[in-house]
Amino acid sequence: MDVYEAVDSRRAVRAFSDKPVPREILGRVLAAATRAPSSGNLQPWHVYVVTGEPLAELKRRATARALAGDPGDEREYPMYPAELTSPYADRFSAAAAQRYQALGIERDDPDRPAKIAALNSQAFGAPVVLFCYLDRTMGPGQWADAGMHLQTVLLLLRAEGLHSCPQVMWTMYRRTVGKIVGAGDRLVLFCGVAVGFEKEDVPRLRTGRAAVTETVSFIGT
Repeated sequence: MDVYEAVDSRRAVRAFSDKPVPREILGRVLAAATRAPSSGNLQPWHVYVVTGEPLAELKRRATARALAGDPGDEREYPMYPAELTSPYADRFSAAAAQRYQALGIERDDPDRPAKIAALNSQAFGAPVVLFCYLDRTMGPGQWADAGMHLQTVLLLLRAEGLHSCPQVMWTMYRRTVGKIVGAGDRLVLFCGVAVGFEKEDVPRLRTGRAAVTETVSFIGT
């Protein structure tokens, strides 16, 4: 699979099979991803790979919190700006409608928040979740570096025939995650990434993208 195919076929999968992911594949992907760029070569990411019983326990604890209506831990960074304006708010709304309709959750369902939280806390059935942390002394540049590292991981996973789903939702349960992975107070959770093989015979969603003319300007000849 070349890089263009990996980019084109990458999407956030929200239905994973329980087929185990070989550890050697995860090791190969994460070793190759060390080549991701970072300013000053700081390589500021700290990644925890959680599988097996520790992941099952994390899912149990997070799901119990979700179903109990727990609003989650206080956020350590905003997921979105307080005021989203057009075109960003429009893109967000359209993607959310497509995403949860594909999961069979209607927008006017009064139990929608709890159902969404429960699906997320199960990592959509994924047998592996990667948790990416940064030292809390790091700044915006290093957060950008961590994003480039994770994108490299996602593309390498596709090259191995695997799928993924980045989940910022896990920051809502960061204290629960921290207890399972043993992350110290000096680290802040950036996000989780569900990893696995896609479940067969489920609807496959590809959310739309803005035209390149909306986001790219060519200057010069």
